[in-house]
Amino acid sequence: MRYAVIMAGGSGTRFWPWSRQKNPKQLLKITGKNTMIRQTVDRISSEIPPENIYAVTTSFLADSMRKELSFLPERNIISEPFGRNTAACIGLAATIIFKRDVEAIMAVMTADHVIEPADVFLRGLRCAEGLAMETDVLVTFGIKPKDPSVNYGYIQRSQNGINTDGFMVYDVEAFTEKPDRATAENFVQSGKYYWNSGIFVWSVSTILQGIQKYMPTLASGLTRIGESLDSPHESTVIHDEYKRFENVSIDYGVMEKISNVKMIEADFRWDDVGSWLALERLNSPDQQNN
Repeated sequence: MRYAVIMAGGSGTRFWPWSRQKNPKQLLKITGKNTMIRQTVDRISSEIPPENIYAVTTSFLADSMRKELSFLPERNIISEPFGRNTAACIGLAATIIFKRDVEAIMAVMTADHVIEPADVFLRGLRCAEGLAMETDVLVTFGIKPKDPSVNYGYIQRSQNGINTDGFMVYDVEAFTEKPDRATAENFVQSGKYYWNSGIFVWSVSTILQGIQKYMPTLASGLTRIGESLDSPHESTVIHDEYKRFENVSIDYGVMEKISNVKMIEADFRWDDVGSWLALERLNSPDQQNN
């Protein structure tokens, strides 16, 4: 079975004053008639049924998220007691899905990206799911850089790729955190570095094994959480374990260390809508150039 996990816990501070703590970017209608989280769910709903779509958010936003995504099962809105970055977020979701389906294939994406056209993105997801199912690899999507941005992490791909279902697929040689300007310029000139989209596909068993190997403290906490699921102590155990979790990204905690990673060259438009300046990229100016 295929599942989707949407990370929706960000505070969206760069869209102040429109965004607020209780109404951050993912709950705003920034890029269309629907909120960004709703657009994200709508993008994948033709491929993944509502009962298999999960959104992970903070306890502070959980009620708002349930209201916005009322067509999803209430259980599918996963509430984190505190933000602990993407490793804990993804680990918690993987643990919950693993208890339901040990053979699950899990796609991870964020709630606040513009991805177009949707049909090309879905074809890419199917390609990634096939790779994850057949080879037990972790799959990520790389975006061809338009400029030497210092706002994104980068993925270094192998020299040679293989055309798979119409997409070029490469081995990943390295992940790099946000570089300085000179390094970013070298990356772009080489042609072997891509922006890290933050979109991942893997089997839940493979990512949990990676967490076990490279983040054993997190893995131990997730095991205790898994044992508590559907019990009266579930929320208490999650709260107590989250207190102990490090604030670490999945990129730093696992992806930079593990070897079985493939990158699909994204053949779709991607924008992380990181600030008000993104609206200039996404919209045409009016007659007054606004």
